[in-house]
Amino acid sequence: MTVHLEVAEGVGTIRLDRPPMNALDVAVQDRIKELAEEAARREDIRAVVLYGGEKVFAAGADIKEMQAMDHTAMVLRSRALQDSFTAVARIPKPVVAAVTGYALGGGCELALCADYRIAADNAKLGQPEILLGLIPGAGGTQRLARLIGPSRAKDLIFTGRMVKAEEALGLGLVDRVVPAAEVYPQAHAWAAKLAQGPALALRAAKESVDAGLETDIETGLAVERTWFAGLFATEDRERGMRSFVEEGPGKAKFQ
Repeated sequence: MTVHLEVAEGVGTIRLDRPPMNALDVAVQDRIKELAEEAARREDIRAVVLYGGEKVFAAGADIKEMQAMDHTAMVLRSRALQDSFTAVARIPKPVVAAVTGYALGGGCELALCADYRIAADNAKLGQPEILLGLIPGAGGTQRLARLIGPSRAKDLIFTGRMVKAEEALGLGLVDRVVPAAEVYPQAHAWAAKLAQGPALALRAAKESVDAGLETDIETGLAVERTWFAGLFATEDRERGMRSFVEEGPGKAKFQ
């Protein structure tokens, strides 16, 4: 298989494994969707890491495969392409991208689907589709602009330039830069810590933020209000408040 799902400590790692560059061909895209949906529904997975291995996250689409596709073929394929990445973005659990080496084109778009991004100090990210006479087609024009703002996103998309890790950090494209050997351990530790948290509250937080970004503030506040009140029906809420009163903050153990 070109993509694997490995589980440890409540963390599911979706691991791209298509050497040498983890090119995202149709088979990889479909497999990503399949495993994202599996990670979403499995109760033993409480958080997710996206990882391409020690050398590269994903260098983009399989250009030779795309070159053979005409307009009709891409009309039929483009929704499935987007759906595979959207399946990752909609995992109702914390998701962190562990970015090593190149994260270009579809690789950058896949990282954008995570809630948090930890990059190696030698990582390079970008949306070079314009250099092929194209635009990003797996969510890049939408998720990148929402993450770093429209003018910065347009700069990267219009020029197709790659940015190194430190610039990516300054842009807000990644959230932490660490030595390459520490990327996966730190990403897994981030996920493992959250895997011990209150699962439904984490889902509520993620869906409230994501839904609010897609609508006006009044609708967003209604989403938040509904989730907030609903959490008062959960055992985790009872456990968390009881622990706070009896033991002080930050000591609750959630199931």
